Amino acid sequence: MALSLININVNVSSTSTRFFNVLAAPLVVTDGTTVAATAFLDDSGVAATAFPVVANGYYNLYLNGVLQEGGSYTISATELTFNTVTGTITAGTPLVVEAVELATVI
Repeated sequence: MALSLININVNVSSTSTRFFNVLAAPLVVTDGTTVAATAFLDDSGVAATAFPVVANGYYNLYLNGVLQEGGSYTISATELTFNTVTGTITAGTPLVVEAVELATVI
């Protein structure tokens, strides 16, 4: 039997939505500290009502432009929750939540 090659071509598209919050006051973070989605603005500067629910993708959290470890936070439609981290985030620090949704295109 002759060798046959199977070519599988899958295209993936993505959409990215970002939300911004510059802390007006220091934020003392302990396990379970939350920041409401409504405290963020979207890319257009409009107050967010909720974070998108990502079914096939991921969230990123940036503090002062630095990507944070995935296990240090969780994101739901209503809030950002810090997990297993402690410390104080100073006033003026930007928090950026990025929601990335992936979809296959056939």
